Amino acid sequence: MTAQDSATRSTSIAVAPSAGRSGTLLAGLGVVAFSLTFPSTVWGLESFGPWSLVTLRSLLAALIASGVLLAGRVPVPDRRHWSGLAVVAGGVVIGFPLLTTLALQTSTSSHAAVVVGLLPLTTAVLSSLRTGTRPPRTFWIAALAGAAVVIAFTVQQSGGALSAGDLYLFGALLVCAAGYTEGGRLAGVMPGWQVIGWALLLAAPLMVAGAAVALSFEPVRLTAHGVIGLVWVAVGSTFVGLYVWYRGMAAIGVPRASQLQLAQPLLTLVWSFLLLGEEVSAAAPVAAVAVLVCIAATQRSGGKR
Repeated sequence: MTAQDSATRSTSIAVAPSAGRSGTLLAGLGVVAFSLTFPSTVWGLESFGPWSLVTLRSLLAALIASGVLLAGRVPVPDRRHWSGLAVVAGGVVIGFPLLTTLALQTSTSSHAAVVVGLLPLTTAVLSSLRTGTRPPRTFWIAALAGAAVVIAFTVQQSGGALSAGDLYLFGALLVCAAGYTEGGRLAGVMPGWQVIGWALLLAAPLMVAGAAVALSFEPVRLTAHGVIGLVWVAVGSTFVGLYVWYRGMAAIGVPRASQLQLAQPLLTLVWSFLLLGEEVSAAAPVAAVAVLVCIAATQRSGGKR
């Protein structure tokens, strides 16, 4: 069942078990791809300034998307879909990458990950307001519990004080949740890879102008880490990750899929330790177990609309 279905039909519609399993798998693969975004961004900042990194990642992903759309001879979306694609472009292609990249200049990858761990709840709330979806009370209890775990973990990690980059991160939460919600709705009427593909192309002219300005002001110092980081955030996070993520959301619904992202900050902590050498608190395993319990609860209740 898609988010659009639940907004337009008053009767209960069961999600087919096979569709539910494949949708959960696809959304989960998206979460794994996204969990590498912050460490890859930190690597990318070794070679590029924040504005250059954001514009180049979007342009590289748009180049891939245009090739795939041309190879598949995909028709241009109907006019009624372009406003939704603009929201996806503004939130997922431009807003979230820019705000989180700016935040990572002063915040660690692990700190940013736990703050952005509030994204599932933010997405579920915006999706409910946008589509009229009304998940059961148990869904919201589990979602709020998961958010509480993430908040407690954030406060514990930061020593009770918010970093200067947190304002960027909280702004990133709002714009990304809006992009996920609208992208999940559009993925019910067109394939997910087309949603992100057209959103990338819509943002491309602005990114070309931005790259031209940014590269003239920000020095470029190419390193292996910097190049790998750029390639991953462009290909893995921006195109492939969003492709499987939107397909998963179309299959199981935006609120239910969004709760899988409760695992994302904990996966990012693992990558931050392995790839960046950042110190991870001993509280992480405890938080991981608590968050996984919340995910299991939302997955059980999410389909009972």
